[in-house]
Amino acid sequence: MSILILADHHDGQLSSATAQVVAAAQQVQASTGGEIHVLVAGEGVAAVAEAAARLDGVAQVRLADHAVYAHQLAEPLGALIHELASDYTHVLSCSSTTGKNVLPRVAALRDVSQLSEIISVESADTFQRPIYAGNAIATVKSDDALKVITVRASAFDAVGSRQDPGDNASIEAVDFVADSAQSAFIKEALAESDRPELGSARVVISGGRGMGSSENFTLLDGIADTLGAAIGASRAAVDAGFVPNDMQVGQTGKIVAPELYIAVGISGAIQHLAGMKDSKVIVAINKDEEAPIFQVADYGLVADLFQALPELEQRLG
Repeated sequence: MSILILADHHDGQLSSATAQVVAAAQQVQASTGGEIHVLVAGEGVAAVAEAAARLDGVAQVRLADHAVYAHQLAEPLGALIHELASDYTHVLSCSSTTGKNVLPRVAALRDVSQLSEIISVESADTFQRPIYAGNAIATVKSDDALKVITVRASAFDAVGSRQDPGDNASIEAVDFVADSAQSAFIKEALAESDRPELGSARVVISGGRGMGSSENFTLLDGIADTLGAAIGASRAAVDAGFVPNDMQVGQTGKIVAPELYIAVGISGAIQHLAGMKDSKVIVAINKDEEAPIFQVADYGLVADLFQALPELEQRLG
């Protein structure tokens, strides 16, 4: 029996998180054998399927290209995976908005439990996942015939891509068309930015309550532009109305693990640390030398951010 991965994609591009989920699937495969298949569902997504076929370790891409899957609504996608699931022992997805929306429905349709946000594979039926905002790690085991799992992508290194097109996985069309009567797409409003997407950025600079106002968040712009960084925020900054909630990093926001994370005016509440503590290098700037953020920071600067940020920007420039 094989493993099925629901591909995450946006605007005709395969998300880098899918390659990280493939890495998790390879660890499961080491215990179970079988093949790794990737499901690409959408409309006009042939290019996404071709990108998935290039991923190392993927044996087959199953392509469901139909208008009913155009906006990746949970009901038709859940029905599609339910239809295919009999061929698999595991169904995996990254813990993105789509994965969190679709996989619980798959688990309910198959009458099995779901395992959420795993960060480690112990064996084919045993996994680790964070609990209590990451302060403890639970080891969980599933005896269900089908394991339905969301993966915290930042915990796994992405697999590479095949260099020779002749080595690419095969692409097989899926003819099943799910019933779309339960839900309908109305519209979407997307935030536009020239900066990298927060969840996959190599560098992230985040502001907290210490920024003082939404206007002061512009102090991060120059540094972000120089470093090619995404801009994030703590929950306190979001709750204060400084920035929109799609910028929130933390347990109830986005989980990030960039090469460099710069925390500015962030005290380091448990909720925030849960979302960024796996970053490779953490830099903290805070005028409170007792701030908890310094306990996880690789480099700390005790300074007034309103003086430190302009000087940092000048030196980087």
